[in-house]
Amino acid sequence: MEFKTLLMDDKAIGRTLKRLSHEIIEKNKGIDDIVLIGIERRGVPIATRISEFVELFEEKKIPVGSVNISLYRDDLSTIYDQPVVKSTDLGVDVKDKIVILVDDVLYTGRTVRAAIDAVIQCGRPKSIQLAVLVDRGHRELPIRADYVGKNIPTSKEELVSVLLKEIDQEESVKLYE
Repeated sequence: MEFKTLLMDDKAIGRTLKRLSHEIIEKNKGIDDIVLIGIERRGVPIATRISEFVELFEEKKIPVGSVNISLYRDDLSTIYDQPVVKSTDLGVDVKDKIVILVDDVLYTGRTVRAAIDAVIQCGRPKSIQLAVLVDRGHRELPIRADYVGKNIPTSKEELVSVLLKEIDQEESVKLYE
């Protein structure tokens, strides 16, 4: 793949996550009973940063957990001959909570569907919302984000790459074709 353009730099990502944090507070009329669950891999540091921004604004921390969706994928049989069975531990209690799933890029919706399945297996939340840094379109399932950092229309051949300092030692969103 060939680099096409820089969509967001570190400052743009920071501003976007601050805005998403405010939107979460406003939509939920505060932060009572909210938990953030980052979808591994890059959703986890994004969820942690949102929690930190919310704590700055509200002087109260939102619990952050994580979910590995490997066992909940609908293409599992095409990826692994013998999948390794792991238990699901989100790191937070979801029963009767407002769960906000957090991911870096929303594309077909299949990752989010798998994350919803994993969350529901761990308890019955009051509701589930979705926050994403980038929505690139091309949904295959009827899933939409409640909080979107940036809408980026793409072709199916293009690739949106989110790089975060916690994982990649770099901070950017890039488009490749």
